[in-house]
Amino acid sequence: MLDLSIRRQQGDFRVEVDLSAGAGVTALFGRSGSGKSSVINMVAGLYRPDSGRIKVDGKVLFDSNLGIDLAPERRRLGYVFQDARLFPHLSVNGNLTFGMNRVPVHERRIGFDDVVEVLGIGHLLDRRPTKLSGGEKQRVSIGRALLASPRILLMDEPLAALDSQRKAELLPFIGKLARQFATPILYVSHSMDEVLRLSDTLVLMDGGRAAAVGPVEELLSRTDLRPLTGRYEAGAVIRATVAGHDSTYGISRLNFTGGTLVVAKVELPVGTPVRLRIHARDVSIAIDAPPRISMRNVLPAVVKSVRAAEGWLTDVVLDCGGTDIWSQVTAHAQAHLNLVPGMRVNALIKALTIARGDMADRA
Repeated sequence: MLDLSIRRQQGDFRVEVDLSAGAGVTALFGRSGSGKSSVINMVAGLYRPDSGRIKVDGKVLFDSNLGIDLAPERRRLGYVFQDARLFPHLSVNGNLTFGMNRVPVHERRIGFDDVVEVLGIGHLLDRRPTKLSGGEKQRVSIGRALLASPRILLMDEPLAALDSQRKAELLPFIGKLARQFATPILYVSHSMDEVLRLSDTLVLMDGGRAAAVGPVEELLSRTDLRPLTGRYEAGAVIRATVAGHDSTYGISRLNFTGGTLVVAKVELPVGTPVRLRIHARDVSIAIDAPPRISMRNVLPAVVKSVRAAEGWLTDVVLDCGGTDIWSQVTAHAQAHLNLVPGMRVNALIKALTIARGDMADRA
């Protein structure tokens, strides 16, 4: 769906990216200045690569060898910026239909009513942008981009200008878009919470290059990529299914290949597939399963690897029924436990350490 091979020199900074990504959400993640926005702007046609090729949904948008360089308005892309950039003189309805009316009827593949329903903006149609909250403006901006029936939806840190409450409100809407409208999304972010909740393919940007590309679960669980994913984001990302709820104790149970995880109650139906992050700092290790302990999750595991990390820490990867779980212990604890690959241990995880922001509905 998205194939990039682009080169661009920007003063002393060089962007050099090769990547292929399928349907769903492809997230560009990295520090400020890593080249994320440069990549998305080259896809949009706002920056011109020095050389290379850009292909989206089977359509070549740029090819330096063939002399192809479509103007931005001919690329049929939807672009959502940090600020909504709505037309102040138009109502919400007018903003939504602005792009749609420029697409021939026979090429419109996304319906007005469907977009309004998914984004929950039916009650806003008669309002002007000045009467909308920040989150409402961004929903309208997303709707306007979708109604242009784009080949791909580009989103450049669309939540950066919103407070945490507005972000929490908007994330579920964005999460539905790629699946609901079969529109691939290229999403720029420096928030790991957003990446976890939204993306299917993760691109870790560093120094203008795609340092690693792959499924979110794979890349975020690799200890060698911690310098790029963030020291405090270290941990495993796993897939599970909601197995049940216990309202008496306010807990939910999630089944995965390594057993059952008890977490704080989630408002998701039984059977819902989820993706969750378990921070390495929240995973303790016991050689023997403790008989009476407050931690609700005691999971049999086998030590897969042991690796010294910075700051007198040790990274330990545990194989828990075929799922990797990452634990971070002190060098002192490692000296005491003498963990080695192949050793049978138990992973201990508090139910409350898996917070709402660490779980994403993948239905």
